[in-house]
Amino acid sequence: MINLLLVSFIWAFSFPLIGHFITLEMDSFFAAFAKVFLSLLVFLPFLNFKLNLLLKLKLIGIGALQLGMMNLFYYHSFLYLSVSEVALFTIFTPFYVVLFYGFFSKNLRYLYFISVLICIFGAFVVKFDNINSNFLYGFLLIQGANIVFGAGQSFYKILLENNTNLSQKEAFVYFYLGAICITLPAFLFFGDYSNLPSNLSSWIALIYLGIVASGLGYFLWNKGSTEVDSGVLALMNNAIIPLSIFINMSIFGVDVEILPFCIGSLIILFSFFIHKKIMHYYNKKSYSNTNH
Repeated sequence: MINLLLVSFIWAFSFPLIGHFITLEMDSFFAAFAKVFLSLLVFLPFLNFKLNLLLKLKLIGIGALQLGMMNLFYYHSFLYLSVSEVALFTIFTPFYVVLFYGFFSKNLRYLYFISVLICIFGAFVVKFDNINSNFLYGFLLIQGANIVFGAGQSFYKILLENNTNLSQKEAFVYFYLGAICITLPAFLFFGDYSNLPSNLSSWIALIYLGIVASGLGYFLWNKGSTEVDSGVLALMNNAIIPLSIFINMSIFGVDVEILPFCIGSLIILFSFFIHKKIMHYYNKKSYSNTNH
């Protein structure tokens, strides 16, 4: 849980940084590739060629999905949505995490959707505002990002549960290689070579996103995903939203409706309380079945 909380604070800066310093200053395909490339450099010293080939391919596939595809959808959405709208439309990620993990681990806990829906509603209350005319295209892009990000988290959690001796530092080299396999061709074929970073602030933001938010952040997030229940992992995806809105308000001076923000944040906290009760029910049920 500590890893997930730490990354929530790290990623809370990502929404405003991308909105203010990345998408307005450089090609989104280049930004997605550069961030992943910097992340790969962080973990390159841990490269282990001796890992099982099938395991390597699975990690590459998860990285391509969770980070490669997600970044392409995510960065492109900022061309159509404001920072707050992006934050709003990411609220459905917990649903996808519970759904994919439950389905592919063959342990779908339907009651988890109760706490997930409460959490989604809380995130909706935090930042519901007027949406612009391009919202539909932007919304679809964000849902694409939510789906592949939720699926990637779930697949990684399942993979590590089935390979408990795997060094996650070594695993993440292949994770980022997978992301490179998506973002590099996308930049080469669709990128705007004339729209590269042109000022120091953009480079600093990109380096932070690549080394800290992505390199360190995704490692700690996925590591944390293996240490908690799938429902907690799902809810933590929305705990980032009020943090990012708060930072966008306090640092960048964006106006926020305080009452909905506070009420929505409390609803998100309440979803964790409800989820704890649901977990207790399932644990009690499992214990009862074991003893019979």
